[in-house]
Amino acid sequence: MSQTAVRVKVCGLTSVPDALAAVEAGASFIGLVFFPKSPRNVSVEQAAEIATSLPVGVAKVALLVNPTDAQLEDILAKVPVDIIQLHGSESVERVAEIKARYGLPVMKAVGVARAGDLEAIETYARVSDMILVDAKPAPDAALPGGNGHAFDWSLVAGRRWPVPWMLAGGLTPETAKRAVSVSGAHILDVSSGVESSPGRKDAGKIAALVAAVA
Repeated sequence: MSQTAVRVKVCGLTSVPDALAAVEAGASFIGLVFFPKSPRNVSVEQAAEIATSLPVGVAKVALLVNPTDAQLEDILAKVPVDIIQLHGSESVERVAEIKARYGLPVMKAVGVARAGDLEAIETYARVSDMILVDAKPAPDAALPGGNGHAFDWSLVAGRRWPVPWMLAGGLTPETAKRAVSVSGAHILDVSSGVESSPGRKDAGKIAALVAAVA
């Protein structure tokens, strides 16, 4: 891909073949979900198998929701994680504490539905290494992300923050190019939009999405 190509994170991988297919398609980041309510949840053992199968240079991201120290320590002791992604209601202080305690880059997910939600990005960008700008889930949603819903991408058009950011929410091979054009994102985070069923990725859809933004 060219130097101006948009990078892609494929999140919610549950098997080695799916992870390798994502890498083959050109994914730069692989996301592993540690959240029991998600259909993409993996055990520590599954995650370790997937992570150790990946080639050097692919960033392995552990997605957690309001994790305890015990949970983090169990995962990090067994899985070669490169980035911790916090996708819950973690406070600014908790994000900073996790970053300091474990010495790994931390990415904080921020849900956006309207312009007023952007203020939280400014706040978390002060303590995070990356920001994930995702569609804000409905109040009664079971999952904090991965719901296949998009937000108004023009809300983040032209925005600049002090750390890199990813765009997530409702991205598919058909919408990815427009999402980049409208939002100005340089990194996309995809999950349900490249699946054949919840938790099972479709290699053709991943390849099509990566090609669409290359």
